[in-house]
Amino acid sequence: MLSARAKPWVHGLGLRGAVRFDEPMARHCSWRVGGRAACSVAPADVADLLCLLRGSPPTEPLTWIGLGSNTLVRDGGLPGVVVFTHPGLTKLALETDGAVTAEAGVPCAKVAKLAETHGLLSAGFLSGIPGSIGGALAMNAGAFGSAVWEFVEALETVSREGALHTRAPAEYRVAYRAVSGPANEWFLRCRLRFSATAERADTRSHKALLDQRNASQPIGAASCGSVFKNPPGDFAGRLIEGAGLKGLRHGGCVVSDKHANFIINDGAATATELEELIGLVREQVAQKFKVLLEPEVRIIGVPVRRSHAVARDD
Repeated sequence: MLSARAKPWVHGLGLRGAVRFDEPMARHCSWRVGGRAACSVAPADVADLLCLLRGSPPTEPLTWIGLGSNTLVRDGGLPGVVVFTHPGLTKLALETDGAVTAEAGVPCAKVAKLAETHGLLSAGFLSGIPGSIGGALAMNAGAFGSAVWEFVEALETVSREGALHTRAPAEYRVAYRAVSGPANEWFLRCRLRFSATAERADTRSHKALLDQRNASQPIGAASCGSVFKNPPGDFAGRLIEGAGLKGLRHGGCVVSDKHANFIINDGAATATELEELIGLVREQVAQKFKVLLEPEVRIIGVPVRRSHAVARDD
């Protein structure tokens, strides 16, 4: 077990947010698995975050986690410092000009609900994204035919050294579930422009979209959401189901019978088992369809190698 003495510099910063050592990451990720973080900090606000960044050694590894809905932390855990954006970075507002501003830790569904309250129905797709705005920006998350970067008007980022930057969308290369831009910066807040209607957006109510999601996905089970990106012109779930992999079990995890692009932790899985099952699904889909699925889930941390037999869950 790691001692608080492992990172004495943290104590000298006078941080107001929660600081923990040897923190189980299973508490912070929706798959409910993962090793321990050597140190974790949940900044109380932006000023507290800047204090952390400016006071940390430049070689200290930093890992940012929002709601942990699209992340698999390996069983070997995470070195360095994990920065939790939720619940400290959660300011959300409707501006006087009708734009919505949100900090990185704000849940996407909360943005959708605020926007709907003010008649901005094109934000409804965010109801289908279980993560935070910061995570959605980092991967161009989407649902119901829309993606978050279609609505980004301006951004504020923070560098590894704790410097603030105002960025325009044009400074980023945005693709399907992929975003690249200035190096060594993280999204801190964004300004979003929604409308009452939009050609490409699903404008049904927040509740109706949630009902659709609940009907088609295993909501309530321990999962990361969609495990794989959809390949061009097709759906990952269709390929996985076509390969006969629904119900495929590996240790304590299983491919969902409700939606094949979901892998469920039934309560006893390890991160290693989940990563191995992801690899097996990729391999079998590639063998059958000659398509190599690309993971949508972010897999981080120190691996622990072990193997189990794989069997169908009947």
